[in-house]
Amino acid sequence: MQAINRVYHERFDDGPGGWYGWISNAGGPKALEWQPGRVTSRSPWWIDYNHAPPGAGYMHMVFCLATAGPQGEVYMEVGGDNRFIADRCSTDFTNAEMTIRARGELVAQGAQLVLLIQGNVEGITSGWLCTGQAFEVQESSSEQTIKLAPDPANWTALGVRHDRGDMYGSKPLQAVLSDVNVNIMLVLFPLDVSPMGPIDSDPHLLRPERDYPVWRHRLPEGYVAIDEVRIEVER
Repeated sequence: MQAINRVYHERFDDGPGGWYGWISNAGGPKALEWQPGRVTSRSPWWIDYNHAPPGAGYMHMVFCLATAGPQGEVYMEVGGDNRFIADRCSTDFTNAEMTIRARGELVAQGAQLVLLIQGNVEGITSGWLCTGQAFEVQESSSEQTIKLAPDPANWTALGVRHDRGDMYGSKPLQAVLSDVNVNIMLVLFPLDVSPMGPIDSDPHLLRPERDYPVWRHRLPEGYVAIDEVRIEVER
């Protein structure tokens, strides 16, 4: 049996390496802009409403990577070969170090670029946002490293909106961090989702941009480009 690889290293030299963006729940994944050595994600980004209050809130899914396979045809078309899965990289992220080299121009509107980890525990997909260690987006390229320690003070449980408890929920951080068997994302969180005009219901019971229009100028805009991603887990 092939050994588990404890270092994931992606430089995007010959493709997006399995990384993709997201259109919507209905539209599914979309291709990122790729050029040798870089992937880029640009606004406007979809508002992910699956974790609306009483969950943690809304977010933009900027970069996504599945951590377990097999991958469907659509994901292969938009992301190419997923080297995390192909190289049997470890999904135990406990105390791992994650490094990215990134740059961009971002009007963040109060949001931060943070890591989201998701794992399936007892049939429920549970997500945790590393809100205590955000990545900075600057015009010049910079290398930044975060440590994925199982300290709840550094993390925010993603939770779930009122009608998605069949799929999403909150499971213990350590259980998810020790087996990130769904995906990782770089997301913009939190978002200021404001209805454009009055609505006759609690907006968190509805779906922004599907059930009601929103003020887009309150949301982040710009682009983020990543040249390198490295995840090294403890031995």
